[in-house]
Amino acid sequence: MITVDAHHHLWDLTRRPQPWLDRDAMAPIRRSFTLTDLTTETTAAGVIRTILVQVLADAIETREFLATAQDSDLVTGVVGWADLTSASIADDLAALRAAPGGDRLVGIRHLVQDEPDPWWLCRPDVMRGLRAVANAGLSYDLLTLPHQLPAAVGSVRAIPALTFVLDHASKPPVRSGRIRPWAEHLAELAAEPNVYCKLSGLATEADRARWTVADLVPYAQHALEAFGPDRVMFGSDWPVCLLAGSYKRITDAARQLTASLSVTEQTAIFGGTALRAYRLGGQER
Repeated sequence: MITVDAHHHLWDLTRRPQPWLDRDAMAPIRRSFTLTDLTTETTAAGVIRTILVQVLADAIETREFLATAQDSDLVTGVVGWADLTSASIADDLAALRAAPGGDRLVGIRHLVQDEPDPWWLCRPDVMRGLRAVANAGLSYDLLTLPHQLPAAVGSVRAIPALTFVLDHASKPPVRSGRIRPWAEHLAELAAEPNVYCKLSGLATEADRARWTVADLVPYAQHALEAFGPDRVMFGSDWPVCLLAGSYKRITDAARQLTASLSVTEQTAIFGGTALRAYRLGGQER
């Protein structure tokens, strides 16, 4: 059933440090994760295409990811990083497109969740950068926390020509069991037709040692109802997901969360939606 993993990462600690891994909670994944490691997992899960997503605010990392994708039959697209606030953003995006593997660049992402300003996405310089992303024919991945969703709504409404993809359903508070105000904010965002949502990252927002699929149901169900299966895509968030469970456990959970849907709807979530959102229809197999 699973065809496309729309969200995963790679990192090599011998090439580039990952300071965010220094926290004690990150110890289980404080090692390198390579394309070979990923291929072992995807082969077992029946995944034949993936989207590799940036980890650091580093254009050099993005260029390395593009080169990795160029030589891979597995990595279909790369969501990279560029400085949205830079006056040269249009030229920066063009340079990434011209780099080796640049044809695999499908989107841009910034770690908005780390920005102290909850309205960062609505800053004039950021909005200018987002318009440049739209003009380049790329999508934009929203990595937000629930309190940042109102700003995301503002940006989405202001730039209807840009396709936005919400990562991890904006990280709802699964561990606490609370659903509001996240649910209302998510529904408001989902009302905008140029937004897609990733069914990813929910297990790491739960009690990582004790979670069950039942804990994820209210959040997955709300995302599916708000966006509809044709605007929801599966992502593993590997290797970050290993903090909560194996690649197999995460993919099996996604299957269970969508088991009541029709075959057509499941096919969209596990492949078609990602190919459409990232404009990869020509690679559909």
